Amino acid sequence: MRRSAGRIITTHVGSLPRPEPLLDRMKGGEHGSAMDGAIAEAVVAAVDQQVRHGVDVVTDGEQGKTGFFAYIGERLTGFEPRPSARGEVWSTEISAFPEYYAEYFRRAMVGGSVVTPQPLVCVGPVSYRGHEAIARDIANLKAALQRHPDAEAFLPATAPSGLGIMTGSAETANEHYQSYADYLFAVADALSEEYRAIVDAGLLLQVDDPSLTDILGDSRLSPRDASERADLFVEATNRALRGIPPDRVRFHTCYGINEGPRVHDVDLAAVIPWMLKVQAMGLSFEGANARHEHEYHVWETVRLPGDRVLLPGVITHASNIVEHPELIAERITRYATTMGRENVIASTDCGFSSQASYRPEVDPRVMWAKFDALAEGARLASQRLWA
Repeated sequence: MRRSAGRIITTHVGSLPRPEPLLDRMKGGEHGSAMDGAIAEAVVAAVDQQVRHGVDVVTDGEQGKTGFFAYIGERLTGFEPRPSARGEVWSTEISAFPEYYAEYFRRAMVGGSVVTPQPLVCVGPVSYRGHEAIARDIANLKAALQRHPDAEAFLPATAPSGLGIMTGSAETANEHYQSYADYLFAVADALSEEYRAIVDAGLLLQVDDPSLTDILGDSRLSPRDASERADLFVEATNRALRGIPPDRVRFHTCYGINEGPRVHDVDLAAVIPWMLKVQAMGLSFEGANARHEHEYHVWETVRLPGDRVLLPGVITHASNIVEHPELIAERITRYATTMGRENVIASTDCGFSSQASYRPEVDPRVMWAKFDALAEGARLASQRLWA
């Protein structure tokens, strides 16, 4: 991973809106060379746009994925869709604001998606079968990077714990293995093949784990049970990362829901101890939305190991307001002053289109304006930090 040497560099979490012609093909379930060509074209356009709008560490925008839930079923054996297994994800938050979230899911998170996310349940041995798919992802991104040889690049992949999130509980996620730990470690062993393929291709790996914050904020669990489950999540992630140098890995965790009251999000202070246990150099987290911006103070009490880099969100994916570059510069400077300027990369709270959707919550034109502001804010912060 590059560090911010001489200036603050910029990145983001990964997902970007897909072009409408590609969405149409996805919705129609199209496969074959025409679909492959459409995805490759969309990746080239996504990388070009990122570079044009000032992003230093780019990705493929997840253009070839309809969403992580479908992607899991496509790349791992042993799972089947089970609509009846849908659990109460974010149950406390949704119960507190039922009318808002009923409209929200209808309009935004699910309503515009090209596929309806289905809970997946493990019903047989888990193994990896996504070799062709990950090879295609890698080839598309590397082809797009030929136009931008100075750009560093990463590919996102799900954490082992992400596979049961929609079922709402560990118990309903697994019907095959004797214990949840056995199930989770089998998933980790399968995903390790994808992780290794990404790193062996010379790209950075980003492990996406929204389940970590979910489990630590789950009011249905006692603090002890939540802690034990979080330990298991981290153990499984590190198992999948065995043999991969930490400086090739970014770890991202977030809160799942985008635009909402979010009064029941777990505090970042409760999550950091587990983040620091993951064998990853880069630590990515939400820091720009109004529920979490104040939590930069938490890092004043944390001793950051010398081999770690923070990727705090300094623009948010949960609002169509474009942050002012001066505010972004202030946010960057807060972290850099506390943790060291070379240990901070300016990023986003989360992805802007985690599901392939006709109605992303942030308008794409607004999103690119946010990236412009991110680049300008990083420039202003760099002037101050390297004065």
